[in-house]
This record gives sequence, structure tokens and C-alpha cells, in this order.
Amino acid sequence: MKLGNLIDPFKNIETPPPQTLGAFIRWSLSGAWPMIFVAAFFSAMAGAMEAGTAWVLGLVIDLATTSGAESFWTAGNIWMMLAVVAFFMLLRPALFGLSAFSNAYVVMPNITPLVLAKLNRWTLGQSVTYFDDDFAGRIAQKQMQTSNAMASVVSETISAIVFALASLVGSLLLLGSIHPLVMLPFTAWLVVYFLLIRWYLPRIRERSAARAGARAMVSGQVVDTITNIKTVKLFAHSQFEDRAARNSMVDLREKMLAFGSLSASFRFILMVLAGVLPVILIGATLGLWQAGAATAGDIVAAGAVSIRIAQMTGWVSFTLMGLYANVGEIENGMKTLAKRERVEDQAGATDLSVPNGQIDFDHVSFSYGRDVGGVSDVKITVHPGEKLGIVGASGAGKSTLVSLLLRLYDGEKGAILIDDQDVSKVTQDSLRRQIGMVTQETAMFNRSARENILYGRPDASEDEMIEAAKKAEAHEFILSLEDAQGRKGYDAHLGERGVTLSGGQRQRIALARAILKDAPILVLDEATSALDSEVEASIQTALHRVMQGKTVLAIAHRLSTLSEMDRIIVLDQGRIVEVGTHDALLDQGGLYARFWHRQSGGFIQAEAAE
Repeated sequence: MKLGNLIDPFKNIETPPPQTLGAFIRWSLSGAWPMIFVAAFFSAMAGAMEAGTAWVLGLVIDLATTSGAESFWTAGNIWMMLAVVAFFMLLRPALFGLSAFSNAYVVMPNITPLVLAKLNRWTLGQSVTYFDDDFAGRIAQKQMQTSNAMASVVSETISAIVFALASLVGSLLLLGSIHPLVMLPFTAWLVVYFLLIRWYLPRIRERSAARAGARAMVSGQVVDTITNIKTVKLFAHSQFEDRAARNSMVDLREKMLAFGSLSASFRFILMVLAGVLPVILIGATLGLWQAGAATAGDIVAAGAVSIRIAQMTGWVSFTLMGLYANVGEIENGMKTLAKRERVEDQAGATDLSVPNGQIDFDHVSFSYGRDVGGVSDVKITVHPGEKLGIVGASGAGKSTLVSLLLRLYDGEKGAILIDDQDVSKVTQDSLRRQIGMVTQETAMFNRSARENILYGRPDASEDEMIEAAKKAEAHEFILSLEDAQGRKGYDAHLGERGVTLSGGQRQRIALARAILKDAPILVLDEATSALDSEVEASIQTALHRVMQGKTVLAIAHRLSTLSEMDRIIVLDQGRIVEVGTHDALLDQGGLYARFWHRQSGGFIQAEAAE
């Protein structure tokens, strides 16, 4: 087993992240603690070597002064010097090497993926509301920022804080061995040192958190603009977006200046304090030497350890600022990422089985926590294999009904049953595996055409994938694709959100994905409303193929796909106000008939028949 594998960074942790800082850090690092403690132990041993080195130097000086130049190289002294050589050439390098190896190889390469994997896994389980209320770029930035900051905190704690504390303890013991009185000025110096740290570091942490928040806002603003760059250019708003980004950057600059001024004063005061330490320790030891209570070696040992601690003060102060800055970033990230906005599986939830495909909406109500919007008291049964059209004005509740079926939200009243199984009591993954979906905003990844189609069923064979593309009438145009890197056909990447494709091409790949998934229930959420009539007509054949033998819910503003539905329901203000076939609803002269008459050329097939 490789020593780098002593921490498993991808072990699944089911518990949710706590929302208090200490508990959040413990949760994030769970699985790594044993090796963190091992690395900290070796760092402490290496830190203790600082005082040990000064002690050994003092022994050599005392040995030289007591033996004299003429009689120094006796047999006893030679063995002593060999021990000193072994200390400097074997023991000290071995401890420092073990400290560096355990931290740099065993611990550090695993901390960032460990924390990032946990945060990403938790974030993916958040409800769609969580993502709707934030910038995608900001969420991604927070994940990377928090995991990197956590890795830095672990590294700095092991390599600097533990090392420094062990050095201070060793130094106290060394000075106590010289004379208890030498410990007094050192203890007083330590009290002042820690009081300064106690005052400064919480303020550094606070300003670091503000800086991290401002940095994430800049990232979110820029990513939001780049994501919608076509809209920016079409509306000639480049300057507007530049001003918005600049305002975010101005705020970031102010936060960085506030952090910089505080950190500069902190480091200056600590360096002044560091200059005091050698003066008081060497002075105190000289006084004891004059009184005959200390040796020349003691002066060297006290001087060596005081200079080393003074040098270490600058390094540790810089490290502490970085550590508390990273703690601030962790805290800032925790506030975003540890939120609990989720639709959870119930305890004991079972997998959904769909032998028939019947769907029952049983007095379902949902209003997004508001007084208006959503759906209210919807009751209807969709029979196995039935094709149900859903019509209504914008905001009537069409997409809400589908979202409740998919359990993107939990209903507030009533129940939704699939083959007599309450969707709230089955696992969400098993529910969504049984439902295929083609939407108006076709979701394309910036991956190959093959990977986008295989998203419907990743374990499908190449032949099955190509057959699905052919049924969706996508095979021919896919073969002609070529991306900027020269990849062709099914290997060609489609660009972010499929921007390299036309609307009709994206829709055909989405249909191929749905055909490959072959789920017993199919939802068409305005699947052709973004296409012109000619392209829509060419996709109708593929739509008919994908609907065969399935229970279908088809939402449409443009009514061209609904004339062949077995039944159509009309929603108004969240309620079902009309139910019937296309012809029956026209004869009623109600809301559906008004929708029909407002659409000139909306029904291609109906017009052709006339």
C-alpha cells in the first residue's frame, strides 16, 4: 500500500456539514485525522530539535572551555563529538525529513480532494431553489476556495504552529535547566506575544472573511456576464457589465486594503517584540554568568534559542495571518455551502418500480411558500400509455406540476402516485430514472456528442447510442461536426450549453438522450417552443418515436404537439379548469379554444388537414 493512500479522499460521508466553524472543520477533515496527528507528532519532534540544537551547542562550548585547547581531544571527548555529529547529521535530518514527508506527501495531497469531494457531493444534493438563488460561478468558487483554505490551514498548523509551539516548550525547558530565573523574562515575553495575537487574529479573520466574500462576488459577477455574453452583446451592454464588474472590484479592493493595513501593523509590532527577546535572554544569562550561576555554554544556548525564536516570530506571525485569513475564508464558504436547502429521501425510502406507468395527482397543492403561484388542489389520473397535454398561460402552474412529479420540490398538500407508489416515499434517483424529459432549454454539457447522448444511459453500447441518434434524426448532422480542436463526429465537443449547435440540433440530441434512456414515463416541457415551424415539423417524427409505448405529459405554449394527445388539461391560476380531447375542448369554446384562435399557424398538422 502506498503511503500516499493512507487517507482515502473519496470515502462517502453521509452526515450533513455542521454550521458552526469548529464542527465544520472536524466534519471536513473526518477520515484524515489519524494521519494529521501523525504528521503533527513528527512536526513537534522537529520543533523540539530547535531547543535541542541550542542545548547541544552549549554542551560543546562548555566541553571546549573546561577541557582547554591542549587536552580537548581525549577519548571521552571524541565519543562526545561523534554523538554531536550523529545528532546534526542523522537524528536532526531524520526528524525534519519525516516531518516534511508526512505533511507534504501523506497529508497535503489528500486534503483538498477530501474536502472538495464532500462539499461537491453535498452541493449536488441541494434543491433547485438553492441554485436559483445564487451565482453558479460563486458556488463553484466557494467550493474551491473552502477546500484550498482548509488544506492551507492543515498545512500551516502542522508545519508552523505545532512546530513553533514545540519549539517554545523546548525553549522553556532549556532555559529552566540553565536557571529558573531565566524563564521569567521569557514567560513575560510570551504573555505579551500571545496577547497581541489574541487581539489581532480575530480581526484578521473577520477582514479575511469579508475579503473572501468580495472576491467570490467578483467571480460570480464575471461568470454571470460571460455565461450570458450573447445577450450582453445583443443589447450592447458591454459597458454596463464592465461597470457592474468594476463596482464589485472596487469593493474587493477596499476589503483587501483593510486587510493589508491590519496585517502590516501586526507584523511590524511583532518584529519589534522579536527584537526584544535576544536582549532580555542573553542579558539575563550574562548576569547569572557573572554571579557564577551560569556557564559560557549557557550563554550560547540562551543566545541561540532566543535568536532562533526571534527569527521564528516573523515567520510564525506571517503564517498566523495566513492561517486566520484561511479560517475566515472557510467560515465564509461554510455560510454558503453548509446550508440545508434539500429535498431529502425519507428514512426507509424504496426504489420505484413502474410496471404500467399510471400517474395519479391526488389533490396536490404547492405555492413555493407564497400566497399565490404554484398549483392548487390538482386531481387527475394519467392512465398507462396515455398522452396528456398540459396547457395554460405563463404562471398557470404547468412547470410546477412537472417539478412536483420529479420531486424537485415536495408538495405541501396531497400526494402524487406512480403505479400506486407515493413519490415522496421512494428514492429520488429511482424516481428520476423512470422519467425521461425533453425541455425547451435543452441541457448540453461541454463534452462530446457521444457523452451528451450517453447521459441518458451511461452503460449503453456504442451501437445502442448510434441507434438512438438515428431514431432522433441526429446521426447525419453529428457525423459532420468538427470542434476547434479538430475532433470530429461523435467525438466533437459541443461547447458550453451546446452553443455550437442550432436549436434543432440541440433538440435532436436531447431526444436521442431520452430515446436511449427509454424511461416508461416521458415529460415534454415545451420541447419545441423554441424552434421555428419548419424545424419543429422535421422533429415531429422523432417526437412520435420517443413517445411510443410511454405515459406522456406534454407541456406546450405552442399547441402543435397537442392535437394528437389523448387528453388535454387546461390550467389557470394553478387549477385545472378544462379537461378533454382537442376537438372536445374546441367545441366547449372555453379557455383552450381562445388559446387556439390566438395562434395563427400554430397547428401545422391541423392546417394541412384543412
